[in-house]
Amino acid sequence: MSERERFPGWHGTTIVAVRKGGRVVVAGDGQVSLGQTVIKGTARKVRRLSPGGHPILAGFAGSTADAFTLLERLEKKLEAAPGQLQRAAVELAKDWRTDKYLRNLEAMLIVTDGRELYVITGAGDVLEPEHDVTAIGSGGNYALAAARALMDGPLDAEAIARRAMEIAADICVYTNGNVVLESLDAP
Repeated sequence: MSERERFPGWHGTTIVAVRKGGRVVVAGDGQVSLGQTVIKGTARKVRRLSPGGHPILAGFAGSTADAFTLLERLEKKLEAAPGQLQRAAVELAKDWRTDKYLRNLEAMLIVTDGRELYVITGAGDVLEPEHDVTAIGSGGNYALAAARALMDGPLDAEAIARRAMEIAADICVYTNGNVVLESLDAP
């Protein structure tokens, strides 16, 4: 039996980011699960960072400790390259993939500075969404589909993100309706 089967680990979440009308919104649910048990319903998986005075929003799925380690590294990369989110994201992804310690971290990140929007993974990916919407986590595909369907309608970025999170929470057992939302205006 593998270690993952013996100890199921922290599982699931939903993070969605929507860019519309000069604003980017990142929303995440508050549920933390251990196997089939809800451990906490009010976790904050969306954070506002401001390395070097440049506001950044970040949402994470996966291990909390691993995500915090990655967010600290991202902040250091941004301090070394102020205002250059893409450069910092690429450097983080490169380190994450090649560093012996970092490559074992299990998390995914969505980051934005209000202008650029990226998903960063441990496989070395820095992905920019084509349709101004992206999502991660166990309910990510549900939130992504819902948000994409709502993008052409009259709703603003915040309303789209909230509705997408509601839909994901109705479908994904690892996602709850306790939403934390942060937004940034495009610079």
